[in-house]
Amino acid sequence: MPYINMPNNINETDAALFRSRINRAWAELENIIGKKEAQKVYISSEEIGDNDSTIIKKDKRFSNEKDENEVKCLIDAIEPRYSFSQLILSDDIKDKIVRAVKLIELEKKIFDEWGLREIEPFPRSALNFFGPPGTGKTMAAHAIANFLHTKIMLASYAEIESKYHGDGPKNVKALFKKAEENDALLFIDEADSLLSKRLSNVTQGSEQAINSMRSQLLINLEQFHGIVIFSTNFVENYDKAFETRVRNIEFRMPDAKERAKIWKIHLPAKLPLEDKIDYDKLGSDIDDICGRDIKNAVIDSALKAALSDRKVSLNDLTESINEIKKNRIANKHEELKGTPLTEEEKQKLGEQLKAHFDSQS
Repeated sequence: MPYINMPNNINETDAALFRSRINRAWAELENIIGKKEAQKVYISSEEIGDNDSTIIKKDKRFSNEKDENEVKCLIDAIEPRYSFSQLILSDDIKDKIVRAVKLIELEKKIFDEWGLREIEPFPRSALNFFGPPGTGKTMAAHAIANFLHTKIMLASYAEIESKYHGDGPKNVKALFKKAEENDALLFIDEADSLLSKRLSNVTQGSEQAINSMRSQLLINLEQFHGIVIFSTNFVENYDKAFETRVRNIEFRMPDAKERAKIWKIHLPAKLPLEDKIDYDKLGSDIDDICGRDIKNAVIDSALKAALSDRKVSLNDLTESINEIKKNRIANKHEELKGTPLTEEEKQKLGEQLKAHFDSQS
């Protein structure tokens, strides 16, 4: 691979993309004429004679050859744990997921065989699931892997980031490489920092490391032959380079009907229940809760009942879910301390607190 030196006036995002494209072309050239002959080729503004065979330096940052310091990915590919039958989402969200999956399945046919890659070099086959925590983003990734009969690799930004300068980009590269080798769906959780706008005024090594990780991610997204799904809380403030390469799908808090279905699916037949459960009433009585809240409430209720050697009661479920809801709202309020709230945020927080205390009265 050639050493590619970019002028300082080219931003790092564009420079990373240019390096990636040139390196890809160089790899194709090596396949055609061989690595030894490819070393005699270089770019110049003037015509070069046959005897002027200058050897081009290799840029280890973008080389596909194995580096002795290459980071090994420690995240394994596993069988998916959930299917679409276990995933409770609104119809419009399910439709968007299905369309995105179909696009991924048909990408080769549409963009390569039918030639649409000429007008769209980067079809948005990568997905970003955004929305509040606990709304089914991870389950949906498992369900897609299950549907496509492939394994899944689960990573998070915290696992990719490294306190050692330079390891972050290597971790990103190693992660994508292993996913491709295992033909696994790659799911990256807590990816807000990875997809956010690049830092323009870099003053610290940590800021430079984040920018380098984002550049490496752009390269891998362009070269990756597989499926990658990001999970984030927000879709604002994303880098424009990612917006053109990632298809965004919003996950919302479930409504009453969806909450009823989630309650039902989380109360298996083997669970000893003291009362007959009216799922529709349970779903409508306690709002502003997500699937994770319901799952944790069921587990908490079952633990209480097992410790007392009795069946799970409806009161156990309502007490547990209300406590979880109360703590979540309190934690959110704590996170927002010291941060100026917009009028809309103040109103929403007030409504949440009022609704919770009204349910207790």
